[in-house]
Amino acid sequence: MNKLTCTAITLATAGTVANAGGIELTNQSIAALFEQGNYVEFSFGSINPSVSGTQVGTIPPALTGSSSGDLAEGLEYVGVALKFALTDKIDTALILDRPYGAEIAYPTGTGYFAGGAMATLRSTAVTAIGRYKFTDNISAYAGIRQQSLNAEAFIPFVAGWTGSTETDHSFGYLVGAAYEKPEIALRVALTYHSSISHDLPTTETSPLGAGNTSIMEVNTPQAINLDFQTGVAPGTLVFGQVRWVDWSEFDISPADYGTLTGGQSLVSYEDDTFTYTLGVGRQLTENWALSGFGVYEPGTGGFKSNLFPPDGRTAVGVAVTYTQDNFKLQAGLQHVWFGDGTTQVGGAPAGEFTENTAVAFGLKAGFSF
Repeated sequence: MNKLTCTAITLATAGTVANAGGIELTNQSIAALFEQGNYVEFSFGSINPSVSGTQVGTIPPALTGSSSGDLAEGLEYVGVALKFALTDKIDTALILDRPYGAEIAYPTGTGYFAGGAMATLRSTAVTAIGRYKFTDNISAYAGIRQQSLNAEAFIPFVAGWTGSTETDHSFGYLVGAAYEKPEIALRVALTYHSSISHDLPTTETSPLGAGNTSIMEVNTPQAINLDFQTGVAPGTLVFGQVRWVDWSEFDISPADYGTLTGGQSLVSYEDDTFTYTLGVGRQLTENWALSGFGVYEPGTGGFKSNLFPPDGRTAVGVAVTYTQDNFKLQAGLQHVWFGDGTTQVGGAPAGEFTENTAVAFGLKAGFSF
């Protein structure tokens, strides 16, 4: 059952990109902390989204009915995790990941009002975690997270505004607890990830001035993950996750951009999100295991950002694991259906985005030593 147990924890995240807000690349998994003994893991993920819509209002000189073209660029990320069992009761882990990212570029020549608009957001995070086992069943853990963030954008339909930031490095933390019953492969883990506040040196160019500088505060959202798994029959495991993200506190508001738009944010979200994952894993042979899972994130309604218009998502995925001695290789494939969304300009509907999809792929290689 141990091979399948390790499989299930990571399969819930295999290929899981394009999450809440359209900028979340991973769900901040700490699965490596629960691996047996000493362990190192390398991961790779990519997503190929297809996001387009139709203009529903006349925004001079663009006309109703113009197509936006495909605005979402493909994204990739890599990750590394290293875990050490220091004693029978103490584990440590170091995790490198890319929690947030966005590559948006509206094509030109389509007649759409946002043609030529672009936005890029990049992040990197390193998390150090320590875990203490009070008993064979109960443990607690805590960690420190160092995160870097930077962004740039060009919004031609707001007086040709451009903006970019320098990279800021800031710190946050996580705390959590787990209950385990190894004889039935049961594990329930609750993890809190704090918000991280960034003070980004920002440069803007617009009719208000060229190269205007300011400090922009951006808080990446706090989140809670509830991960669970349990054996339901020999060689069969049910696993899943419930994730809450405090997206209503996330806001990107450059100073001059706000002045030009009457106080509007470049990117913000009105509501928090809940994401639900549920799957089943099955050990097929001594070396091979197969899993399938579904993901559901309900839409929140209201206007969406022109820099990522979909609202919510539904996804299905499959993953396969090959294990040989101390080596484990996992591959996951996920198909995503995004919920319909409506964007706005000046409080009026601007674009309708329907029937958008994405395909995501994840690959992990792990070694026990």
